[in-house]
Amino acid sequence: MSGRRTETLPERYFAEIYASDPDPWRFTSSAYEAEKYDATLRALPRTRYENALEVGCSIGVFTRALAPRCGALTALDVAQAALDAAQTRCAEYPQVRFVRGAVPEVWPEGRFDLIVFGEMLYFLSPADLARLVARVEASLEPGGDCVLVHWLGETDYPLSGDAAAEGFIAGTAPFCRVLPGLRTEAYRLDVLRRADRP
Repeated sequence: MSGRRTETLPERYFAEIYASDPDPWRFTSSAYEAEKYDATLRALPRTRYENALEVGCSIGVFTRALAPRCGALTALDVAQAALDAAQTRCAEYPQVRFVRGAVPEVWPEGRFDLIVFGEMLYFLSPADLARLVARVEASLEPGGDCVLVHWLGETDYPLSGDAAAEGFIAGTAPFCRVLPGLRTEAYRLDVLRRADRP
């Protein structure tokens, strides 16, 4: 598509979106989002994870659904307004903690046995996507899972849904294998697993 951005979308882009609409992507009301969240939960290879990371948690709708399956869950987003809403939505789950920041610059400490990227990798430039892969390599536990979900429609984001997912998969190929995923007309869901040994 012509007019595609070339740089990672800046923090102000998301701050402005949430300032004009507290649920800009209709996470709480969209049938697409509800079906996608259900499919993502079904695609998780394990029933339970000890220490999970959700990158791009937004207002916490999926975070709240994922929390019961996690001993600890770190939810990260760039927009403070979104995190405030997510904290309220997930208040009954004390194992959830929230971190504000833009990946790949900001990355939570620790090792994770699940990392979820929900419709956010395409906001990154190819160079930042490569840097993010290095973050994942440093923090995904041996045998840990990584889940990517991306809308396949047209955008002006730096990457298309397919380009973001394929770039991430290619970058992680030295340390992850691809497990069965899902592709619909609207989105793709990719599941990766780290090799059992570092």
